[in-house]
Amino acid sequence: MSETLSAVLALSRARLAEAGLADAATDARVLLAGLLDLSPTEILLQADRPVAADDRARIDAAVARRIKREPVHRILGMRDFHSVRLALSPDTLEPRPDTEILVEAMLEPARRIIARKGSARLLDLGTGTGAIALALLKEIPELQAVGADLAPGALETARRNADLNGVADRFSTVETCWFDCIEGRFDIIVSNPPYITRDVIAELEPDVRHYDPILALDGGPDGLDAYRAIASGIDNFLDEDGWIGLEIGFDQKQTVTALFSDAGYTLTDAFRDYGGQDRVLVFSRKNP
Repeated sequence: MSETLSAVLALSRARLAEAGLADAATDARVLLAGLLDLSPTEILLQADRPVAADDRARIDAAVARRIKREPVHRILGMRDFHSVRLALSPDTLEPRPDTEILVEAMLEPARRIIARKGSARLLDLGTGTGAIALALLKEIPELQAVGADLAPGALETARRNADLNGVADRFSTVETCWFDCIEGRFDIIVSNPPYITRDVIAELEPDVRHYDPILALDGGPDGLDAYRAIASGIDNFLDEDGWIGLEIGFDQKQTVTALFSDAGYTLTDAFRDYGGQDRVLVFSRKNP
């Protein structure tokens, strides 16, 4: 006789808790919902639903992977982010909810530009899954975007995600180290670059250091290598009335602001994440 959904959920939660997972209940619920294509509400409403043997085997395998600290959404292969659903790959950082703050921060600047010009071009440096660019494309039909990344596998994933979310006709990619292979000018440049100090990476949780690509984490000896590269090259690619949006580490607001101030840009807005830490900075050119 098949076990019920509620029984399998309880057993999965117990296995995860026994392995020391802090959010065992949430992890178990999200895994089962994703594997069985159910919403959280359906998980509750269908508690007495029998679980087929092949589904039970898939659930057991997924729980075993989570016990080894593989992140839940990597196990499922997909993650919802803002208004889009994203496929993940080993070459891409898993987008975090805090990065949605950068998307929200750039909506108003983008709409101002479009109100003035009728359209806008965006460059997403270190695009990864394409999360930031694709979420903005989904929200703003008049926007065109280029996703730039050093990893060919990340660009392949970003193109797949553009197709999955119906915005592929307005999204293109460039394999490049920051601005090296970029051509043309843009109204908006955004980036969630690597910003973790190199000697801290070994101390990160296993979920991060074993599964997120090192290229997406390592910000150099002081965590600022990417910001220096962007600040030093951006003048050649940002339109005169353009905007820059950046995700930063919790303690980098002053140092990143100083880098862009020295490059001729003014901090126009700053946003904190859901934990109250500095997370997003928005810059425009300084008035002459």
